[in-house]
This record gives sequence, structure tokens and C-alpha cells, in this order.
Amino acid sequence: MTRFRAAAQDDAARLVALVNSAYRGESSKKGWTTEADLLGGQRTDDDKVREMIAAPGSRVELAFAPDGALAACVHLKKEADGSCYLGMLTVDPARQAGGLGRELLQRSEELARGWSCARMRMTVISVRAELIAYYERRGYRRTGRTEPFPEGDPRFGLPKVRGLTFAELEKPLLRAAP
Repeated sequence: MTRFRAAAQDDAARLVALVNSAYRGESSKKGWTTEADLLGGQRTDDDKVREMIAAPGSRVELAFAPDGALAACVHLKKEADGSCYLGMLTVDPARQAGGLGRELLQRSEELARGWSCARMRMTVISVRAELIAYYERRGYRRTGRTEPFPEGDPRFGLPKVRGLTFAELEKPLLRAAP
């Protein structure tokens, strides 16, 4: 049974290790969420994770495997327009393809509904067709909006491919009253 809890500041170092291992470098190639062919460098750092944990209206949710190991995480941020932004959904590469990502996504949507968010919003690197398809199978749709990847900021990674963009996806969360 998966156990969930909100991250605390003392979780930052292991969160950074988990996220970077799932998205960058050789260890990420064990899972299907790797960005190693698109980006080098780090996915996040200690300062950024600590900032996300401390920010008002923000929550970094942790998922622990039955053996007690940190297995996954996600960042949620309530936005001024009544939506919730979902980012940094991460599953340990050795634990991918077992349903934990889907379980954490469902947990995230429950938390956002608890915040009375009308929709969940996220951005995904637009060339990540398999990942976008994963989210589409779970009810997310492309909005048509895009934003450029911050190529000049090494805190987000070092592009190996020029011209990367993020595609925005969203999913309605609250049903209209009958």
C-alpha cells in the first residue's frame, strides 16, 4: 500500500536525488520518463525544492513504497485563477510501469479538488509524445498554448536539442452542479 505525505524541508536532498535520477543521466534511462536525450545537467536543485516546499499555496507530495522507500513525488501549486499547476511528477525509474504514477496523479487531483481548484494544468516538453499521450489517456488535453524552454538557465537543464518548447495540458476537476 502506498503511503503519502507532504514534504518537509528535511526531505529536500532526497527529493533532488529522486527527481534528477528519474529525468537526467544514465540512471533515468531505466525508466520511460527520461529526458536524458533532450537535456543534460540537473532537473532541479536543493534551493528550488526548498522554495517549492515553503511557498504558500504549494505542496510537494511524497509517495512511499510498502518497504518505506521514497518512490515518487509531485509538486502542486494553487494558482490565482482557481486552477492548480502540477509539476515534477516523478517516479523512481526502477518502480515505473507499476501504476504508481497513475496513483500519484489521482492523489494530486484529489488534493486539488480539496483546494476547490476547477482544473489541473501542467506543461510538458512538446516533443515528449509518449508522455503527453500518457496524460491524454488520463483525461488531460492540450490547450494549444506553448511556452519556450528556458534555454539560458542551467537550473532547468542544458538543452541538447535547440528550440524546445512546453505544451500546456489541462483537465477539468470540478463538475458543474445539476
